[in-house]
Amino acid sequence: MGRFTIYKDNYVDSTVVSNRFIDEFMKDANDAQLKIYLYLIRMVSANLSTSVSEIADKFNHTEKDVVRALKYWEKTKLLSLDYDESRNLTGIHLQDLSHTPAPEDAPVSPVVSIVPKQKAPAVSEAETVEMAEVDPFVKPSYSVDQLRAFKDKEATAQLLFIAESYLGKPLSPGEMKSILYFSDCLHFSDDMIDYLIQYCVDRSKKDFKYIEAVAINWAKEGIASPKQAEKFASRYDKYVYAIMKELGRTGTPTSKEVEFINRWTKEYGFSQDIILEACERTVLATEKHRFEYAEGILSSWKRENVHHKADIQKIDEMFQKKRAPKDAAPNKFNQFKQNSYDFDALEKEILSN
Repeated sequence: MGRFTIYKDNYVDSTVVSNRFIDEFMKDANDAQLKIYLYLIRMVSANLSTSVSEIADKFNHTEKDVVRALKYWEKTKLLSLDYDESRNLTGIHLQDLSHTPAPEDAPVSPVVSIVPKQKAPAVSEAETVEMAEVDPFVKPSYSVDQLRAFKDKEATAQLLFIAESYLGKPLSPGEMKSILYFSDCLHFSDDMIDYLIQYCVDRSKKDFKYIEAVAINWAKEGIASPKQAEKFASRYDKYVYAIMKELGRTGTPTSKEVEFINRWTKEYGFSQDIILEACERTVLATEKHRFEYAEGILSSWKRENVHHKADIQKIDEMFQKKRAPKDAAPNKFNQFKQNSYDFDALEKEILSN
């Protein structure tokens, strides 16, 4: 008998979602983050192309919402983002979940992940989001009419009352505009704003500049729920207070101090052991302007491409070789390890700024 073909009339196209994603990652993600990740899986499964603007239109989000969700999943190591030299988004890699740590175990410092061969189609050049030029966290200058419209909402009245209860005073128009900013630009829910203000007040920080700094930091980390914020804060506080303690500071860090720490960890990409080494050298050198002093050390290490503590030792040794007289005989006074920084000059530079 001849060969025959079998047809399946009830065939349904489907997208496979990892059980590990459902068990470990789904519970902490918000609605937008879940929709966007599942849509990316759908696009990969069907070998279809997409773009940030297309995803935004499909789910009625802004492009900033989509970018923020992508950065959240990048932080959890479920995907990685490709950029061109101008920091334009050009591609997305979905990571192999078997090589991805659980959310609570994910390391703070970057790790090298295995990227599967199958790759999400690149976003076309005309549709890329110019990450370097678009700042989704800039606070708008709200008008009186915009503030009035915000205050007239029924849910807003309760939120403002809760905020005043935490702060122990009536809110100024500027403070109300900050709350509008949290809702309008950062897309925080009322529960998220409630938790944000309570979090800062519990740390004796009632200044809205500080509260805004915390809110922006959370938004950049892709945090969109009180549960996510609580989990992040527990890790972040432990890290920040270790640095504060090493610099001889007690109490809650100021917004300026948080700015320094964020620069060291995120912009410079230093691990905690390198930062603490700079703090230790700072404490030995000065009792004043310690954050600025540590910044001077760490910025110099950044220029020297320091990645490990062993790199610091090499810089110290090179400095000592350049500094030591060529004909100097070794003795008990010049054999010990000396500091590799002109601390007096550094302090003068700090005080002059």
